[in-house]
Amino acid sequence: MEKFPEHFLWGAASSGPQLEGASDMHGKAPTVWDHWFQTEPERFYQQIGPQKVSDFYTNYKTDILTMRDIGFNSYRTSISWARLLPDGKNVNEKAVYFYRDVFTRLKDNGVKPIINLFHFDMPLYLHEKGGWENRDIVQDFGYYAKTAFDCFGDLVEDWVTFNEPIVPIEMGYLNDKHLPAIVDLKRAFQAGFHTILSHAQAVKVFKENYYKGKIGIILNLTPSYPRSADPVDLKAANWADILFNRSFLDPAVHGTFPVELKEFMQEEQIILNCRAEDFTLIKQHKIDFLGVNYYQPRRVQAGEKGVNGEVLQNYFTPYKWPNAKMNPHRGWEIYEKGLYDIALRIRDEYLNIPWYVAENGIGVEGEEQYLNMSGEVQDDYRIEFVENHLRWLQKGIKEGSNCYGYHVWTFIDNWSWLNEYKNRYGLIRLDLETMDRHKKKSAYWFAELAKENALPDKWVK
Repeated sequence: MEKFPEHFLWGAASSGPQLEGASDMHGKAPTVWDHWFQTEPERFYQQIGPQKVSDFYTNYKTDILTMRDIGFNSYRTSISWARLLPDGKNVNEKAVYFYRDVFTRLKDNGVKPIINLFHFDMPLYLHEKGGWENRDIVQDFGYYAKTAFDCFGDLVEDWVTFNEPIVPIEMGYLNDKHLPAIVDLKRAFQAGFHTILSHAQAVKVFKENYYKGKIGIILNLTPSYPRSADPVDLKAANWADILFNRSFLDPAVHGTFPVELKEFMQEEQIILNCRAEDFTLIKQHKIDFLGVNYYQPRRVQAGEKGVNGEVLQNYFTPYKWPNAKMNPHRGWEIYEKGLYDIALRIRDEYLNIPWYVAENGIGVEGEEQYLNMSGEVQDDYRIEFVENHLRWLQKGIKEGSNCYGYHVWTFIDNWSWLNEYKNRYGLIRLDLETMDRHKKKSAYWFAELAKENALPDKWVK
């Protein structure tokens, strides 16, 4: 049995808007998701909105005990900006009480809190002022970050500025899955720039005020594999990598943007509203650690100009690898070696910065079909998925990559953007009718994994 490094982090990730519920209680202001569900509920699968979701707000005391029981020594979630600062200026004391009790109980039960500041849940009042397109949000985010550090800095030592910051840009400005639900590449670039600038501003606030601990960012890194060794396919893969991985990874770790982005912007006539000091801010405020979310690879081939009028298709188009192993429930490719490739790339190209797997998991629709006579989900597919990824991660660590933890997505089945509870990801099954929680087979397996700090050679429950 080969051990993972000493003090390896084992746990799960989630987020405030997907787990907490109580979205209209105790002074919380509405977010874009509250607003969107109220105005267009038909866009949401099952018409389940963000009001209650998995009701962690009510059940957190027992949920934290369950985390302890299944071996977690760490857990990542996010603070709700709209709950902590309902009007953007004044602190909601009920939010402070709630989060302080959550973080205290996590620590008392041996679970390190890793706390993220932003997980797609823009307060509505900021969205109505232009959201990430409005430069004022940089200072707004810095103020929010300082408020969080002041309120919880004695309990939290691992801070994250953003989870998957490219997702609201891609889903909100290149398709209609997030608000503002428009297709406009130039506005996407401006919103993305203000996002990375807000990240740097939060890092600056953290460092200049000497809060204890460390601060990082979580990125969804998706290795881009070309269809072939043909130069046009290789070039396509490089463009996909620059736009969807390096556009946030390079400034966060190196403090600079890929030089090819300037070429892209000139070609597409994109002019950013920016100042010279913005790039100094980014250059001087780099992260202490990196979180990596990995679910599937991106396979691409040479672009085709003029296809559907979509600009990015000039640079690359999707390619379906005929040998791909697929998750039939989600339609996503399962490629475990991608995690190893990420590990070596961080080692070789990103200063071997300390990093951890911040999300990895498999979503399955209709998990009720896997219930046994005792009412326990027999999710052997989830155990196999995690185990195979961990074997590749372990290989990367043995070869020198500085990875210090693994978080599965997720702890309890939780709400997802527009898809609600269609795909279940949790180690714990949530009964939507009663809100009862039930351990799946994978929860017992994960407990054994964490206890031994090693993959079981053979595991029998």
